[in-house]
Amino acid sequence: MIRREQERQLGRLFVVGFPGPEPPAAFKRFLVEDQIGGVILFEENCPSDQKTRENVETLRHASGLPHLLVAIDQEGGRVCRLRGAPAEFRSAESYVEKGGLEHFREDYGRSTVYMESLGINLNLAPVADIYLNESNTVLKGRCFGRTPDQVSSFVKVAVATAAQNGILSCLKHFPGLGAVDLDPHVATPRLAFNEIVWTKRDLVPFIAGIEAGADLIMTTHVVLEPFDTAIATGSARVIDQLLRDRAGFDGPVITDDLLMEGAASLGSVGERAVAAFLAGHDILLFGRDFEAAMTAFDYFSEACRRGEISSERLAASLERVNGLKYKLRRAPIG
Repeated sequence: MIRREQERQLGRLFVVGFPGPEPPAAFKRFLVEDQIGGVILFEENCPSDQKTRENVETLRHASGLPHLLVAIDQEGGRVCRLRGAPAEFRSAESYVEKGGLEHFREDYGRSTVYMESLGINLNLAPVADIYLNESNTVLKGRCFGRTPDQVSSFVKVAVATAAQNGILSCLKHFPGLGAVDLDPHVATPRLAFNEIVWTKRDLVPFIAGIEAGADLIMTTHVVLEPFDTAIATGSARVIDQLLRDRAGFDGPVITDDLLMEGAASLGSVGERAVAAFLAGHDILLFGRDFEAAMTAFDYFSEACRRGEISSERLAASLERVNGLKYKLRRAPIG
C-alpha cells in the first residue's frame, strides 16, 4: 500500500508536453492539480526567444514547484527546438566531418548558456548511438560517428559542457538504436542481440557519458532478440541487467515518448506508463498530447492505490527524481 505522501508526489514521475505556441489552460490545471514534475518543449512551443522565456515562466508559476524540470531536445541540426543563434547549432554528423571536438564544444557551449538563460534546465541529449546502418533514417545526421571511440569523445564533451553551464544531460537511446532500420515513432524495431558485440560497441559511448557525469539515460522502444521478447521500455531485464549492472548507472532512467507507435505493444497509454515504471524507469515521458498523459496519470495513480506498484518501488524512483532537483538547486547560474 502506498503512503499518502507518496500519492501526492506521483506527478513528479511525469514529464509532459503540450501543443501550440503557449500552454493551454487545461494543461496548466493538470500541472497544478497533479503536481506534474516536468514539461518538455517542442519547436511549436518556442516560436521566439521571448515567447519561450514567457512560456517557461508561466509554467513555473503555474506548477508551484520550486524546481520544475523544463526539458527540450536540442541535439543540433534537424533536431533543434530552438532556432536561430545562439541556440541553434550544426548536426552531430557535420562536426565529425568538419570542425571536430573544439568547434562542437564552442557551439554547444553557446547553446547551453542560452538555454539556461531561457529557464530550460534539461537537454535530452547527447545522442550516444553509433550510426551503424545506412537505412536508419531516424538517426540520420544525429550521431557523432560510426565507431565507439568517435561517439564517446563527443558525448563526453557534450555532458561536461552542459554541466558547466547549468544544464542536465540525458544520454539516449539505450540500449542502442544505431543498427535499426525502423523508426520507433512509427513501428517497433527488432535487433539481434549479441552480448559481446553490444558490450564492445553500443555500450561504450554510454559508459563514456556515465563516467563524464550524465544525469539521466533515456531508453528506446526496441526489442533485443533473443535477450527479451518485450521492448526495452517494458523490459526489467534491459534496465536491471544491461543498464544498472553492466553500465553501472544508478541515476534516473526516463522513457522515450510513450505515445510513439513503437511502444504500442505495452497496451493503452495507462498500461504503457505502468509497464515502463515496473520495468525500472523513474520518469515517464509523454509528448504533445497532454490529454493522453492525463489519462495515463489517472491509470498510473489507480495502479498505485490498488497495490500493483509498491511503496518501495515508488520510494526508489522518487529518491532518484528528487536527486535531480537537488542538482538543480546547486547548478551554476548563467
